Amino acid sequence: MGRTIEIYDTTLRDGTQSENFNLSAEDKIRITHTLDKLGIDFIEGGWPGSNPVSVEYFKQMQSVQLKHAQLAAFGSTRHFQNPPSKDPNLQALLDAKTPVITIFGKSWDIHVRDALHIALDENLLIIQDTLSYLKRNVRHLFYDAEHFFDGYKNNRDYAMATLDRAVKGGADTIILCDTNGGTLPGEIQPIIEDVQRHIKTNAHQIKLGIHAHNDSETAVANSLLAISLGVDHVQGTINGYGERCGNANLTSIIPAVVFKMGLDCEVRKHIDRLYSTSRLVDELANLQHNRFQPYVGESAFAHKGGIHVSAVQRNPLTYEHIEPEKVGNIRRVLISDQSGRSNVLHKARKWGLKLDIGDPVLATIINELKELENQGYQYEGAEASFELLMRRALGMQRNYFKLEGFRVMSNKYRMDKPPLTEATIRLSVGGDEVHTAAMGDGPVNALDRAVRKALIRFYPSLDEMELSDYKVRVLSGQRGTAAKVRVLVESKDKLCSWGTVGVSVNIIEASWQAMVDSINYKLMKEDDRKKQQPEA
Repeated sequence: MGRTIEIYDTTLRDGTQSENFNLSAEDKIRITHTLDKLGIDFIEGGWPGSNPVSVEYFKQMQSVQLKHAQLAAFGSTRHFQNPPSKDPNLQALLDAKTPVITIFGKSWDIHVRDALHIALDENLLIIQDTLSYLKRNVRHLFYDAEHFFDGYKNNRDYAMATLDRAVKGGADTIILCDTNGGTLPGEIQPIIEDVQRHIKTNAHQIKLGIHAHNDSETAVANSLLAISLGVDHVQGTINGYGERCGNANLTSIIPAVVFKMGLDCEVRKHIDRLYSTSRLVDELANLQHNRFQPYVGESAFAHKGGIHVSAVQRNPLTYEHIEPEKVGNIRRVLISDQSGRSNVLHKARKWGLKLDIGDPVLATIINELKELENQGYQYEGAEASFELLMRRALGMQRNYFKLEGFRVMSNKYRMDKPPLTEATIRLSVGGDEVHTAAMGDGPVNALDRAVRKALIRFYPSLDEMELSDYKVRVLSGQRGTAAKVRVLVESKDKLCSWGTVGVSVNIIEASWQAMVDSINYKLMKEDDRKKQQPEA
């Protein structure tokens, strides 16, 4: 296969600096597991101690075992006034107990003078002794040469001197950063080649990396060019999220490395997970997916009308540069019953459902899926809802209960007190009708408590199920507060977690749909487990 490229993901740190991009500690842990399954080599979890979410994330991750990826903690060189052993930033990095630490330092003399307010030689000192101090306490030590390309262009000798000190400090990999994102591809090659000669001349076996930002729309191009020049470590984020215009987009870089450049990486083995990983990050960040994104966008392999459709149906290579299934995407022939067949069949096989290409139920499922997606439903983060949809179409879904009606009331009786919220619900289980009520912290919580209270005597296993996350997205702002919303609910029990979805102009109704699917999925899986247990 040839060279192996290391993939370093910084979605959980650099990506969260993107405008309107926010993740909870639980979100970050879920994304970490997803990136690990994808085959990412290094996952940068954040800056320990910088905020409560990062503190909680690194604390919880100390008890998490990853299958392949290694977790990295990120921080800066020590403050000039602090010796390494007394620097709070460095101590927080060590306390995170990650196998990888990534330190950034200044390469641009302007930043040393104007941002750090120290002498150039003092910056060289803190680079070297920071890395030297950490080296003996960490498995892998990475050095991000911040603003390296701008620093090189302004003062080549000083920028190189900062790399020399990083080498002396014990860095395993030096990452050249285009932090402002203003470097063009034509400038990248001579600078990288000069660095390669410089490090080789100094007789050091140091791996080089690239970390590009996208302010000039060249982050992916610069990263791929660096790899073509022999750089073996590439950093970026899923979907290109990051401060200002974003970072180099790993969902474009990875398939280019694998399919275009023929290079090896661990993600090659699992690259069909790329599409689902991309969508999951968007859903958890509560951001709209970019349908026009290469490789993983909904429109990346969509064909509409005329010559294109005719040609693609005969030979997809006529208008597709790779097969969409390779990255987990699907080919879409718009306004056609061919759209989505392979994806539905794939899900059916995954869930052990008997469905083949000639089954008329397949067309029913696809038509219902199209109609629901037209209404605003999306199932990338809600596969439990989609499995229930398929089971209903196949006549395999049991009706565990029937809703007769519900009411939710919020009473703001004092302005200095939070409102009181009560949900009343009426449903039937078999021949029994249940009418109950519950208080809650908000209407959704109250409704959740009421339905559990009604059902738990019939289905005791619901006691171990909990709602772990809840997200709302406005689908269109054209109608203001009357706009349709999509609710995504994440639930879990002691064995697994699952996602469900609801859509309505009424947020309570959308929430109810997602909650009902969640409960039905839990009860269905409980039935499946009982059937698989051997009889006593």
